Formats: sequence, C-alpha cells, structure tokens
Amino acid sequence: MREITLSNGKTVAVECLSCAITNGLIEIDGGVIVETEYFHAHQDVAYPIKGLVILASKRHIKCLDELNEEEMIDYINLLSKIRKAQREVLGIEHVYYFYNEDTTHHFHTWMVPRYEWMNEFGRSVESVRPVLLHARNELNNGENVNRVIEGIDALREELNK
Repeated sequence: MREITLSNGKTVAVECLSCAITNGLIEIDGGVIVETEYFHAHQDVAYPIKGLVILASKRHIKCLDELNEEEMIDYINLLSKIRKAQREVLGIEHVYYFYNEDTTHHFHTWMVPRYEWMNEFGRSVESVRPVLLHARNELNNGENVNRVIEGIDALREELNK
C-alpha cells in the first residue's frame, strides 16, 4: 500500500490510485465525466485547467499494446468523443495528449487543453509541465476551481446524452 495525498488534501492508502478511482473506491473532485465498460474519464483537479481530462483503463494494464480489441475500439471512440466535446462545449481548439508506460498507475491518457494564457510558457511539449505546475500553484483558487467544475459538468452532460 502507498499513501497518496489527493488534490483536496485527503490522504488515502491504496495499491493503485487508478484502480481505486476507476473502481469507485475513491471519489475524485468533480466526479466521473464519462464511463464505459472499459474506461473511466475524470479530471485531475490538482491541475485546475478547465477541460483537462484523464482517460483511464479500468483493467490494470501498463501499455497501449496490452489493450484487447474491444478495449482498443472503445478507447479510440471515447477519446474522439471527449475531444469533440472539448471543442464543441468548451471551445478548446488544441489539446496535448500524453501517456507513459513507466508510471506507478496503470494505463491512462492525459488530454491537456491549450489556452492562450499558456503561451507565456512556450508552445511545445516542454511547456506542458510548467503549465501544469503553474495551474496547481497559482490557479488553485475558488473562482478558478469553480470554472473547472463547470467544465466537468458541461463535458459530463454532453458525453452522457
């Protein structure tokens, strides 16, 4: 078991944070955006950027090539639907996608929107980490978190029609 401090300050003891989230053992701030048989989408509100989505597999795997055929189809379909909702509902024109295989969690993809205010950090993959840290350290206030929650609600409504 590992102790992890969540964005809301609560500490939890889990073997795998992603498993705990996708199985509903931990309720994340803002709740589930959309869920299928194989995947779970939510926002990591530790990085309060409106429209940032984490799409996580429910099955405990580490790599994209471990997805079975049904999971692959579900993954690309859900990823596309989330991206369409980000554009149509939240007006997000550009998104960076990340997934890594050396994580302590299991397979998940980060969908990080690109906003105009982020340009001060550059316009490349190297800018994403400073953007996330800026959001966590400077935008973790009531007003911005409320905008993030509004974004979560808007995406949830669109994706669960």
